Amino acid sequence: MAGVILITGGSRGIGAATCRLAAERGYAVCVNYRANAAAANEVATSITASGGRAVAVQADIAIESDVMRLFAACDAELGQLTALVNNAGILETQMRVEAMDAARLQRILATNVTGAFICAREAVKRMSTKHGGHGGAIVNLSSRAAVLGSPNEYVDYAASKAAVDTLTLGLAQEVAQEGIRVNAIRAGVIQTDIHASGGEPGRVDRVKASVPMRRGGTAEEVAHAVLWLLSDEASYTTGTFLDVSGGR
Repeated sequence: MAGVILITGGSRGIGAATCRLAAERGYAVCVNYRANAAAANEVATSITASGGRAVAVQADIAIESDVMRLFAACDAELGQLTALVNNAGILETQMRVEAMDAARLQRILATNVTGAFICAREAVKRMSTKHGGHGGAIVNLSSRAAVLGSPNEYVDYAASKAAVDTLTLGLAQEVAQEGIRVNAIRAGVIQTDIHASGGEPGRVDRVKASVPMRRGGTAEEVAHAVLWLLSDEASYTTGTFLDVSGGR
């Protein structure tokens, strides 16, 4: 059953597509964003214009106090949380490991790992029957990079997503008897503007020949997988990874 969903990094790409699809499925949607207020507000406005409920909330999930404020705002504006999508993630310019400095690694890990952990923590506090909640579901956005390693491009990003995989496995077992399911999507080469952050906006076209389906995926295709994992159709699925990657 639909309820209240919080989606981090909801202003663009996979996050925005998931916000819109969740609203279509009946969720009240908290659209989190870090910097692009206009894009996040456009997502929220499109949902409310279609008769849904949505609110856009600024928070940098790399900052613990921001995460606390984000969840408090979701509570106040929308009510009891029933679903979290840990989608927010960053990558930086393509480079080999020997060129990476500690500051870069700290930035990647602060958002992609620590941020995901803290958001999961706050969701569990609200959803766990141990804490008086009524259960719920968490979907973490991982990446096939966690398995493939992203050599010569984003080994740091790949390592951060491998940490998300381990978070998914461990947390799923911790809260399985408390009404919460925890799963992850390992997205492959998806057509979003995150590739521009890595310095190669056209990366999908360059690498798609290595994908058995010979194309990049769409944000909407990933969103549909996320909503399935959140749904009652996946009621016996937890601690599981769904590869949305065209076969690679």
